[in-house]
Amino acid sequence: MAGSFASEGLPTAEGRRCGPLIVTEEAGLLDDLLRLCAAAGAVPEVRHGPPAEKGGWERAPMVLVGDDAASRCRGTTRRPGVMLVGRDQDDPDVWRRAVEIGAEYVLRLPDSESWLVDQIANAVEGVGRSALTVGVMGGRGGSGASTLACALAVTAARSGRRTMLIDGDPLGGGIDVLLGGEESQGLRWPDFARSKGRVGGGALEEALPALHGLRVLSWGRDDEVIVPPQAMRSVLAAARRLGGVVVVDLPRRVDEGVAEALAQLDVGLMVVPGELRAVAAAQRVAAAVGMVLEDLRIVARGPYTAGLDEQWVAQALGLPLVGELPVEAGLPAAQDKGMPPGGDSRGALARFCTAFWELADSPGRFDGVPARSSWGETS
Repeated sequence: MAGSFASEGLPTAEGRRCGPLIVTEEAGLLDDLLRLCAAAGAVPEVRHGPPAEKGGWERAPMVLVGDDAASRCRGTTRRPGVMLVGRDQDDPDVWRRAVEIGAEYVLRLPDSESWLVDQIANAVEGVGRSALTVGVMGGRGGSGASTLACALAVTAARSGRRTMLIDGDPLGGGIDVLLGGEESQGLRWPDFARSKGRVGGGALEEALPALHGLRVLSWGRDDEVIVPPQAMRSVLAAARRLGGVVVVDLPRRVDEGVAEALAQLDVGLMVVPGELRAVAAAQRVAAAVGMVLEDLRIVARGPYTAGLDEQWVAQALGLPLVGELPVEAGLPAAQDKGMPPGGDSRGALARFCTAFWELADSPGRFDGVPARSSWGETS
């Protein structure tokens, strides 16, 4: 049953928009709002009053009205996303003005700056359904987790999904090598290690190397860098806001940064060779991962020790079985010629990954099913 696939479902997943409309004549407030828009990766439209052209007020993803301009915005069409912004903390008439223009929020700067940056970024990026985020890790060293992560990303991109592959294992050698892109231009983890605030999804995507139809965040070649938990959180959150698919290649150890990554996964896949020692090692990995990630599943890999098969491996670990990872003859030679794992659409590995994504697109087939259930145990 090489390359078999469990017939169970998975969690499902479904450009940047114009910036906010700013209405103010107060120079100091305008400077503050322009600075916050820049922090959110947004290019706003600035007016002294409501747009005269039809639909200009309604078309903006959000409207930031300065206290000085509230009177000029009376009588505008009621719409969501209108915010009254000022700096006077003790203005007794602010709520009356907010009601007059139909503002959903009243914001006082600088207290609300961080929250407002988040709201602007959400509006600019047109936040909808978050990306289906899949983490891949090995039950033991050399299990083939990075190969599977790479193949999943390549096949997702080939199917037209917006795809990002994130290397979460600093000791893995760089997943861009598997894609033949170690010399490609673009940012890598050392460039993001100091990220503490919000990272814009669109800016992240544009800054990363583009390889085989997907974007890749890998490690640098020369720098030893530790990615703090807040940087991992910011980068993954930005990637997820773009929608589509995010695949994260993860190490077997769980430190604070890896825990942040695990917290943002929809599902984790652990590749486990069919050997007793590998299963024993995978039990320790699963125990650590399971403290953060609720939905962890098994991808078994042959050849198997006598008496073992993919069902036995999953049952021994008490975790659901996704399927059996196929062995693809000639994969190392193909990589030497520049073809990444999953690059051959007719190969066994690509077929396995294609089946995985088709399963993931099946709406609701695993909604509410706990990770440690008995599905995947039938023959």
